Amino acid sequence: MAKDTPKDLKKDSAPKEKKDHATKEQHKAKNKEQAQKFQVAEIPKGPVAPLPKGYKVRLNEAYISTVRPALMKQFDLKSPMAAPKLTKIVINIGVSEAKENIQAIDLAKDDLAAIAGQAPQIRKAKKSISNFKLREGMPIAVRVTLHGARMYEFFDRFVSLSVPRMRDFQGFDLRLFDGRGNLNIGLKEHHIFPEVNMEKSPKARGMNITFVTTAADDKEGKALLELMGMPFKKPEAPKAPKA
Repeated sequence: MAKDTPKDLKKDSAPKEKKDHATKEQHKAKNKEQAQKFQVAEIPKGPVAPLPKGYKVRLNEAYISTVRPALMKQFDLKSPMAAPKLTKIVINIGVSEAKENIQAIDLAKDDLAAIAGQAPQIRKAKKSISNFKLREGMPIAVRVTLHGARMYEFFDRFVSLSVPRMRDFQGFDLRLFDGRGNLNIGLKEHHIFPEVNMEKSPKARGMNITFVTTAADDKEGKALLELMGMPFKKPEAPKAPKA
C-alpha cells in the first residue's frame, strides 16, 4: 500500500480547520445576539451608586426651611452661615473575632455597607499587643464616614426606624456629648437596623456612631440634633420636700 505523502495530509486537514473556525464564529455570533436580546442597564462603577438627578433629601430640606431659622432665632444669630449644622457621621464596628476567623471582617463589612449605603473601610491595628494576641497590620474593625445626602438619609432612618427598636429606650443621655457639640453613641446590637439580615449575621455586634457638628458647645449641638429629631432624656423634675 502507498503511504500518504505530507502534501496529502495537509489537504485532508485543511477542510477540518476551516470547519472548526466557522463553528467558532457561529458561536460568537449567537452569543452576541443573545446578549443584545437580554441587555441589562450598566451598573455604575465604584463602591457607591450615584443618587438620581433631582433627588431631594427630606431632612436636608427640613434643616434649611425650619431647623436653621429656629437656631438663628434661639441663639440670636444674624447670618445663616453661623448656624450650627451637621457635617459628617462616622460609624465604627469592632471585630475582635477577626483575629481567629478572618471571615468575620467580611460579614461586618457587608452589614455596615447595608446599614450606611456606602462601602466601608477596613481598619487595621497600628501596634502589636501581646496580651490581646494582636499584631500590627491585623484587620480588627470597619469604618465608614458619611457626608451630604447619605449623611442626612442615615440620620433620618436612624431616628425614625432604628431608635424605636431599641430595648427600654428612654432617650440619649446628654453626657454623650464631648464638650464641642459632637455626639458619640455606643450601641450594643446592630440588629436594631432593619437593613441587617438576621440569617447571615446572627451574632449581635456593638458599634459606635459619632455625629460631628459645627456647634461651638454642647448646648448648640443638643439644640441642633433635637430639632432634627434626635430624642434626648428629659431632665427629672425636682422632688417635692416631705411635709
